[in-house]
Amino acid sequence: MMISVIIPCLNEEKYIANCLESLLISDYDKSKLEILVVDGMSSDKTREIVKSYSEKYNYIKLLDNPNKIVPKAMNLAIKEAKGEYIIRLDAHSKFPKNYFSKLIEYSQKLNADNVGVAVSTEMKNTTKKSNSIKKVLSHRLGVGNSTFRTGVDEVTEVDTVPFGCYKREIFDKYGYYDERLERNQDIELNKRIINGGGKIYLIPDIKCIYYARETFGELAKNNYNNGFWNIITAYYTRTLNSLSLRHFIPLIFLLSLLLPLLLSPFYFKTLYVALFSLSSYLALVIITSFQLRDNSNSLFYLIESFLTLHLSYGFGSLVGIFSIINKIYKR
Repeated sequence: MMISVIIPCLNEEKYIANCLESLLISDYDKSKLEILVVDGMSSDKTREIVKSYSEKYNYIKLLDNPNKIVPKAMNLAIKEAKGEYIIRLDAHSKFPKNYFSKLIEYSQKLNADNVGVAVSTEMKNTTKKSNSIKKVLSHRLGVGNSTFRTGVDEVTEVDTVPFGCYKREIFDKYGYYDERLERNQDIELNKRIINGGGKIYLIPDIKCIYYARETFGELAKNNYNNGFWNIITAYYTRTLNSLSLRHFIPLIFLLSLLLPLLLSPFYFKTLYVALFSLSSYLALVIITSFQLRDNSNSLFYLIESFLTLHLSYGFGSLVGIFSIINKIYKR
């Protein structure tokens, strides 16, 4: 069974070699494998690193993506791909030896349109700060009911998976990646598949490793963009079907603080709503941080990680709302 592995990337010199090395030891027949690294014209050494691998291994190929964004990269590579299955990976990740064989096995067994595994969040550099961020990104208070982050004990039908294995035919049936979306393109595509009657499964046997952001600045930037693109995704697709309630909780929390403050000059008691929301949230964060604290992390960093994650995500969504209002006003 021929498979095409697609890795969109941009300035990933710190991670791309580690990702490719994990794929080189795959137990999948290399004569039935192609790895397409689609680079957004990186300005670091990413292209040089990928070229060095493509010169050694004829199943690794570097493609150019002058448009830089992921959905453009995916669509470009899918159209060139030779495989009966398309597997979308991420340069920030590392994959077990049997990753491809397990995905293909379950895809055929379940007759799935897309199948994936849970993600284990790791850090390349382990410090008390990075370990605190790791804990938060693996906890339900940090990521909600995101099943692919918390894992499953049995095959489970889900709404989305990361780094999934798609039947090639689904792109003809449900369409390609939405090129308007710089984020959420996988979630939107998977929702389209489900809404069209397709099936997506998370399997329990294996996990892949995802290397997360290691500083609060990187964490804030990443989640600000995630929050922003949640709102933009809903606007472009004209539906909330591609998103879940968990994607809007940070925005709801932020509004529970800001709206009472704005209304307080007219009705002072609205401040009690903000005070109750903030105190309840902080109590929950502090209690959870105490539970997660161990010798590898720090109570202060755990609390700061939760605050950074949620507030940046919520603020991104709020800016997204104003961006849409501005678009509508300029029409």
